[in-house]
Amino acid sequence: MSLRIGVLGAARIAPAALVKPASSLPAVTVHAVAARSSERAQTFAAKHGIPVSHGSYEALLADPDVDAVYIPLPNGLHGRWTRAALEAGKHVLCEKPFTANAAEAREIAALAASSDRVVMEAFHYRYHPLALRVAEIVASGELGVLERVEVSFCFPLPKFSDIRYDYDLAGGATMDAGCYAVHMARLFGGETPSVVSATAKLRSPRVDRAMTAELAYPSGHTGRVTCSMWSTSLLKISAKVVGSKGTLSVLNPLAPQAYHRFTVRIGDTRRTEKFPRRPTYAYQLEAFAAAVLAGAPVPTSAEDAVETMSVIDEIYRAAGLPVREPS
Repeated sequence: MSLRIGVLGAARIAPAALVKPASSLPAVTVHAVAARSSERAQTFAAKHGIPVSHGSYEALLADPDVDAVYIPLPNGLHGRWTRAALEAGKHVLCEKPFTANAAEAREIAALAASSDRVVMEAFHYRYHPLALRVAEIVASGELGVLERVEVSFCFPLPKFSDIRYDYDLAGGATMDAGCYAVHMARLFGGETPSVVSATAKLRSPRVDRAMTAELAYPSGHTGRVTCSMWSTSLLKISAKVVGSKGTLSVLNPLAPQAYHRFTVRIGDTRRTEKFPRRPTYAYQLEAFAAAVLAGAPVPTSAEDAVETMSVIDEIYRAAGLPVREPS
C-alpha cells in the first residue's frame, strides 16, 4: 500500500514539512504540486523532484492519482480548501491553524466526521517523542496536582509585509506562533482552558504582533501563553509545567531535533532526558500515513482543532480584537 500526496501551493514550508520526510518513508510519495500558475508549479516540481505539476488547485484535486493533499496555504484559505479536498474525496493534512476561527473549524469537523477521509492538523511537534513524554509525565501524577502551565513561542518576523501580518488572510501572532502555544497549553495542561484575560501588542489596528493570555483550567490550575512575531522577546520557545510535587521544564518543544533541554525536578532531585534528533515532520508524516493506510488514531484531528480554535477566538475577544475571518 502507498500514499500519493499532492501539495496545494508551492509554499516555502513544503520541502521541510513534506518533501524531505517523504523521501525517507517508502509508503509515501509526493506525487503532484499545484500553484496559481503553471510556471510556478513546474518550477517547484522540477526543483523538488515532484513528477506532476498542475496550474490550479482544482486541477490537482481532480487528479485521480492523488490520494491526499497537504495544505500549506495562508491561514484564511485553510478551511476553504480542506472543504474542497474532502468534497473531492481526498485525505487532508492541513497546516496550522486549522481554520480562521472556531465556527469554521466546527463546520469542517462536521464535514470530516461525515466522510471516511482522514483529516489531520499539522501540529508536527505533537508527534515527536518529546511531546509524548511531557504528556505522559503530566498524566502519571509524578508532578503532583497541577498548579501552573506556561508556554512561550516568540520569534522575530520584522518583514511586516509578510502575509502573517495580513488580517484578510487571517494573520496575527496568535494565529501563527500562538496556535502552537495554545495547543501545547492544552496538551501539557491535560485539559482545554478558558481565557481569563489577554493583552495584545499591535502591528495594525486589527493585527497582533504579540499576545499574552492568562488561562484557567477546569481542574483548578492556571496558565499563561505568550507569543510574538515582533517584540522585546525576540526568541523564546519553551514550556513549563508546575505541580505540587515538582516542575517539568522544556526548552524548544517545537523542534527538539535542532536542540532541546528537558528537565524534571522533584523535591531535591533533578534529572534530564534526551530525545531523538529525527525531525518532527518525519514523525508527523509517518502518523498521517498510518492513519490513512492502517486506520491509526489522529491526535490532531478536526475535532481537536475546534478546541484550539475556540481558545484562540477567546484570546482575541479578551484582547479587544476581532476574531479572524475566512479569506
